[in-house]
Amino acid sequence: MSKKQYGWTTGKKIGRGILGIGLNGIMILFSLTCIFPLVWMFYSSLKVKREFNADIVSLPKSPTLTNYIKVLTNPDYHIADSLVNSIRTTALSVFFIVLFGFIVGYILARISFRGSKIIWLMLLMGMLIPIHSLLVPIYVVFNRVGFSNKWFTLLIPYISFGLPISVFLVQGFVKGIPTALEEAAAIDGCSFSGTLFKIIMPICKPIMVTIAIIQTFSCWNEFSFALVLMRDTRLQTVPLAMTQFTGQFSSDYPKIMAAMLITMSPIVVLYFAFSKYIIKGIVEGAVKG
Repeated sequence: MSKKQYGWTTGKKIGRGILGIGLNGIMILFSLTCIFPLVWMFYSSLKVKREFNADIVSLPKSPTLTNYIKVLTNPDYHIADSLVNSIRTTALSVFFIVLFGFIVGYILARISFRGSKIIWLMLLMGMLIPIHSLLVPIYVVFNRVGFSNKWFTLLIPYISFGLPISVFLVQGFVKGIPTALEEAAAIDGCSFSGTLFKIIMPICKPIMVTIAIIQTFSCWNEFSFALVLMRDTRLQTVPLAMTQFTGQFSSDYPKIMAAMLITMSPIVVLYFAFSKYIIKGIVEGAVKG
């Protein structure tokens, strides 16, 4: 290799290294902009209101857990009840969304029957129509039939609006699974339900976990339907409970941040525990679909 070629190769490697360092630096900067608000919320929640108003950025001089104690012990805030309500509503909604989405998605992917296209179009409309445009009709219907302000009230819209995307994800995933597996199971005497739940379901685990995580975030953070359909403070979910901390003329921001961190903790733990399945499920679903 000549000196000219060697110099060109070395310069190219140095250029790539500098470019890589620059790109990594930009990514680190963007990551810090996402992490810093959480860190700021945490140490701000350890301040008293007067100290926070004096300087919103500085670290607390005398950290205290008073805000957390007040949030958890004050009966007017209903934080404990709202956490229980949100966990129950989210868990039941996600369970039925994943279960029904898997069954319907498999049937639409594998079985051709009269009316399958109509079901497919109805599910497609469920994805295209803005869900909040149905808020008033649902409120009127629920009041007429006596379904509003019940512990199960939010399950109906959450499951209904979560099913379309779940069905389409499962349908695309199942289409990539060889039918030879089901044919071999049928030859061995396996029933339809056995094939569905013992063979196909384990294969669909990545996409089902992805659906569960996405729908968990959606149900946990939903506000509009909970605000309109739930009036009893004992049945309110976490987003509604957070509105109790904002006053008309002033707000206790350290206490708000303490409440936000308390209500965020279950969903953050869930995310870090299962985050790897999100990318894995989406990638596998795209490849198989």
